[in-house]
Amino acid sequence: MFGLGNKQQMIAPEDALKGQEREWVHLAPKHVVLDAPVRTDEVPDGYEVAIFGLGCFWGAEEIYWQMDGVWSTSVGYAGGYTPFPSYREVCTGRTGHTEAVRIVFDPSVVTFADLVKRFFEIHDPTQGMRQGNDVGSQYRSAIYFTTPGQEQTARELTKVYADELTNRRFGDVTTEIAPAGEYYYAEDEHQQYLAKNPFGYRCHANTGVRFPATA
Repeated sequence: MFGLGNKQQMIAPEDALKGQEREWVHLAPKHVVLDAPVRTDEVPDGYEVAIFGLGCFWGAEEIYWQMDGVWSTSVGYAGGYTPFPSYREVCTGRTGHTEAVRIVFDPSVVTFADLVKRFFEIHDPTQGMRQGNDVGSQYRSAIYFTTPGQEQTARELTKVYADELTNRRFGDVTTEIAPAGEYYYAEDEHQQYLAKNPFGYRCHANTGVRFPATA
């Protein structure tokens, strides 16, 4: 049932696991770190949602909940085909999802561009279907935009960073930029994992290249 196949290739939609028919994950009502709910299907007026895939979602969420202007964060699964997947299913590479972090933020305090620049600095967007020792399509680099403005910003800043990496003789940027489809919350044990387990696993593969200050 959970055969691995080639986890470094995206599975075809018709070959994806069947998944579940309805929501089955039960989440704690409050964020462990922030004064906000974990489940943020209702977003405060004037706030925006950003969704990124950048490797293991535990470390990614920890970095974003520390940024000023971020109201809430959660981890989940995005960019795939299987409805309501489990962590175990996503890790087979047979759902098509990334491990994603969903960020609800106040754009008057922190802009989407700020979040994207941080995104590029805290992972390596040239590694394809992996981040460091974490191998598989669920670790691919991805920006899932929720507005046309986010798409424009994502594409412009991706080009800026890709040009910077090219100048420094890094490989091609493989970041997927696509509309935000369905986002499925990960199981409660994964939410704010590093606040609950301070000595837990952190994968911060990155290029060491700061985002150009002029961008």
